[in-house]
Amino acid sequence: MKKEITAKNTQLATILVVVITAFITTFTGSALNLSIPAMGSEFQASATLIGYIVTGYILAAAVLAVPFGRLADLTGRKRILVAGILIFALCSAGSAFVNSIQMLLTLRIVQGIGAAMIFSTNTAVLISAFSSEKRGKVLGYSIASTYIGLSAGPVVGGFLNHYFGWRSIFILTAIVSLIVFLIAAKKLPATKPQCEDQEFDILGNILYIGMITLIMFGLSAVSTLSYAKFLIVVGIVLFVLFVLHELKVKSPIVEVRLFASNIGYTFSNLAALLNYGATFALGYLLSIYLQVVMGFDSQISGLILISQPLMMAILSPYAGRLSDRISPFKLASLGMGLCALGLFSFIFISGQYPFPLIILNLVVVGIGFAFFSSPNTNAVMACVEKQDYGVASSILATMRSIGHSLSMAVVTFIVAKQMGEVTLAEADPGLLIQTMHISFIVFTCVCTVGIFISLKRKSPGQDRDK
Repeated sequence: MKKEITAKNTQLATILVVVITAFITTFTGSALNLSIPAMGSEFQASATLIGYIVTGYILAAAVLAVPFGRLADLTGRKRILVAGILIFALCSAGSAFVNSIQMLLTLRIVQGIGAAMIFSTNTAVLISAFSSEKRGKVLGYSIASTYIGLSAGPVVGGFLNHYFGWRSIFILTAIVSLIVFLIAAKKLPATKPQCEDQEFDILGNILYIGMITLIMFGLSAVSTLSYAKFLIVVGIVLFVLFVLHELKVKSPIVEVRLFASNIGYTFSNLAALLNYGATFALGYLLSIYLQVVMGFDSQISGLILISQPLMMAILSPYAGRLSDRISPFKLASLGMGLCALGLFSFIFISGQYPFPLIILNLVVVGIGFAFFSSPNTNAVMACVEKQDYGVASSILATMRSIGHSLSMAVVTFIVAKQMGEVTLAEADPGLLIQTMHISFIVFTCVCTVGIFISLKRKSPGQDRDK
């Protein structure tokens, strides 16, 4: 009886920490989307430079999630998770008092490092505390909290930005992060290394960090730096060297062979990359559209944008439970299709776009994302052994971060080509709408490709299991 109570307390503490960290890491980003025009005005920064406030954080998270996931498997997941929460909290506090756009960008990058430590461990910590029969269910809770963060971000962030300024968003984030840090440090049980007999692949980590950094930064800066294309080429060369190295070493940072031998695992990660890449910039673009083109303040804009993540939060637990009984591949493919439909509708956005249609499109994308994300995560984690949960969740988190980075890179490139260095406050509304048309055409095409990738990935064994 005592052991059962202890196990339940451990599971409760684990869910609490994972849910709050999933909430706060997404809340910060979605809340700041509503503050983009305000930050641009205060620092007199161009739309391109303000975009780096978003992409800098994403890039740091994408670069370091897998190395930290591997380190967590080798040394213990709790210590990496707790350290990540603390870094995230301290950077949030520091960001509230910056006096330059450069200082804010630096802190956001370091905050991304903390986020990488969180992303690489929270899913692994969560599913390790529960049986495989409950995996989809608890993942649904975690992903729902992610979308609650996305839902609360526009509303709370819009309110805070409207009445107290954008710095108050970072203050709130810092307070919540410090609270969950104390809970995690005191309540989470110590975790043992999962791969004590393996070594940390130093060269593999260097190659991995180098290739992700060069490719992602090159993509985000291709419209502003003349040497960005060269960085992308060097990053691709490092990718080839990384794959060759990982095939030879005894303890690779990424089990490259798994991608070749397990189609379900490979296509599930690729589907996640395409889905996040197609949908992430939606909130960024609509935040600018609603405030600059339509003339709404940040509070009203937040109430409009909440319709998408609200549907995600409501339906994700249901989709997660459903994926324990129905093929997660089929559910995820359905979700991807709905996302593509919603993005397609936004191609026709204009200065007189029907207000109810904006909300309807956001609802469709929200439903689609709910039916994609939980089942897709369940499919990924079902493909690996328990000792590889850390790396598997890190790779999935990296797919999310790279997708986010690619999404913002596409927008940054299009904005730079269409608007140059004009600030958002000075931008011509017609030019903004034209920029959005091009962006949504690209994102709809990406999401459509993702549908076919998602449908192709099921393996005979996994299909029988479902």
